[in-house]
Amino acid sequence: MVDKKIAQQITQALSQILEPEFVKTDTADICSYGFDNSRRQARADFVVLPETSKQIAAIVKLCNQYKTPLIARGKGTGTTGATVPISGGIILSTERMNNIISVHADDRYMIVQPGVTNEEVQIAAAEHGFFWPPDPTSAAFCTIGGNLAYNSAGPRAVKYGTPRENTLGLKAITGTGEEIHCGVYTTKGVVGYDLTRLLIGSEGTLAIITEATLKLTPLADTKNTIKAIYKTIDAAANAVADIMAQSTIPCSLEFMDRSALNMVREYSDANLPDDAGAMLMIEVDGKQQHMQQMTNDIEQAASNKGLLEFAVAKTKDEVKALWATRKALSPSLRHVAPKKINEDVVVPVSNIPALINGLEKISLLHDIPIINFGHAGNGNIHVNLLVQEKDDDAYRCLDDVFKLVLSLNGTLSGEHGVGIDKIDFVSAELGQTSLALMHAIKNVFDPNNIMNPGKTIPELEKTN
Repeated sequence: MVDKKIAQQITQALSQILEPEFVKTDTADICSYGFDNSRRQARADFVVLPETSKQIAAIVKLCNQYKTPLIARGKGTGTTGATVPISGGIILSTERMNNIISVHADDRYMIVQPGVTNEEVQIAAAEHGFFWPPDPTSAAFCTIGGNLAYNSAGPRAVKYGTPRENTLGLKAITGTGEEIHCGVYTTKGVVGYDLTRLLIGSEGTLAIITEATLKLTPLADTKNTIKAIYKTIDAAANAVADIMAQSTIPCSLEFMDRSALNMVREYSDANLPDDAGAMLMIEVDGKQQHMQQMTNDIEQAASNKGLLEFAVAKTKDEVKALWATRKALSPSLRHVAPKKINEDVVVPVSNIPALINGLEKISLLHDIPIINFGHAGNGNIHVNLLVQEKDDDAYRCLDDVFKLVLSLNGTLSGEHGVGIDKIDFVSAELGQTSLALMHAIKNVFDPNNIMNPGKTIPELEKTN
């Protein structure tokens, strides 16, 4: 925490940058910004609510002057503790920077501030016949700044990509308080290094995004939502690989194992048979005249000896029931295991069967229930360890999960980020040479290490 005398000096300086009501110093106000959906919590020294890039630049320079940590925050929907102020300092909330600046339908892009919610972007884009492909489950609440900080994608990434593929350019304030404009307003551009993709996914450790140019995609004419139920997890996992190996790409392909289905039966109106071992939720979109052929293509690829049911939702209520089943998973897991560990690993699609089978063995070995669901179309599986406490047994189980993922050429996080929760495991994936380069990049952007310190990349191993 900041020394009392220093805190008074910082308070006085902040009052020169922002109006008093936008500088929070009361404990009650500060605590409400000190946690995220990881259920971790810490206390910052201040909370500030800037409205302009100029104000953010001044705040960053002030933090450099006093070597005070600065943590950018959206709505706190992240699950890895990335916005928790573990070192105290200043939380910078982007909630007042919530404007859609402009929509350029002819050129298929939109310029927004970081505090705009994903849902607000979708509504504004739809008025012009477009959408922004990233669609996290928390779209109604999460902000674009948070989506970019984590590279959060959601179900549609299987066909349309993540924020990195759907963001043309950014404006940001670096850790030295300088404004940068990176990227382009066009779909092609190769001048200089790609700082846009570097900042996306960096969890506020390099710069604070103040404006984003989002690439828009035309809305499809129509969409079919499909329920495919399988007798075994293996059959469903093999179907995912077969679906993704043919030319009709689904716009979403969601996977739920037997334990996940059992978990949400009381919340679901999707008519799930008792012998269901796994379910795929599949959506295809496109021109109406092509829809039947695309659905047939998916059915052919999805059909194997384990398929129990393949049904296309015929009404809006049936579609709603299927998505309610999927979206009920995370909340229902909270009731079963308040200390659940929620991971979002990714493996090549062809390795999903090996991943699921390996997770079952790990679950038995450690006597820890594991429930799996997620965006199977791009191999992104949410692995949920149901533990009562995050103790040594849970840590060893998680270590085995990550070793399995890396042995299958996977990665430890697809869209939840690293934050605090995964930082101990990052070295196993990246190696010391890559980490050294990342630390060098961090030092250029943020030489005083004030930008969200202690997150995303671990310290380098000490050598003799």
